Amino acid sequence: MTTRNFGIQRLRATASTGIGLAAGVAMVLASQRPVLNALRARIECLEQAAHDQRKTNFAHQQRLHWELLSKAMDDPELAEVLDAYDGTVPPRKQRQFLFANAVYTNAFCYYRMGNMSREEFFGFARSMLSNPIFREYWYATRPHRAALIQTSEEAKVGRMVDDLLAQLEEADFDEWWVVGEPPSE
Repeated sequence: MTTRNFGIQRLRATASTGIGLAAGVAMVLASQRPVLNALRARIECLEQAAHDQRKTNFAHQQRLHWELLSKAMDDPELAEVLDAYDGTVPPRKQRQFLFANAVYTNAFCYYRMGNMSREEFFGFARSMLSNPIFREYWYATRPHRAALIQTSEEAKVGRMVDDLLAQLEEADFDEWWVVGEPPSE
């Protein structure tokens, strides 16, 4: 009987120790909760700051892009540096293409920043494609878009504009504003 009592006492001692250990762990976790919540809040704050910095950098890059294109549009010698058409586009037309690129890039950046929905970008593209110079620019830059990584957002948006242009060519161009179905987000 003594052996049996000893086994029960040992079992009680082990259970008591386990309960005490669990209670201790629970107390430590409860005391650490404010620290963990503060760390989680700090991480969220840093992630938001990083997101904001990326948007700021993106906007700054867009500004630099515009400044470079503006210089090329103003100076035919500088525009020659950006001649991606193998000399087949006259200087005046090339400056128009540079401006079309700047307008398109501005809208695309606006979209990527989240300031314009995909549907709004679609409407912008439909409007721009009603302009013959922009359509000519879009055709001339098709090989440039073909070099994009096909899974990139820029390539996907480019294909959306290509599809819209094909639809516009098949439609009655007098009613360009109703052609095409805006894509779902």
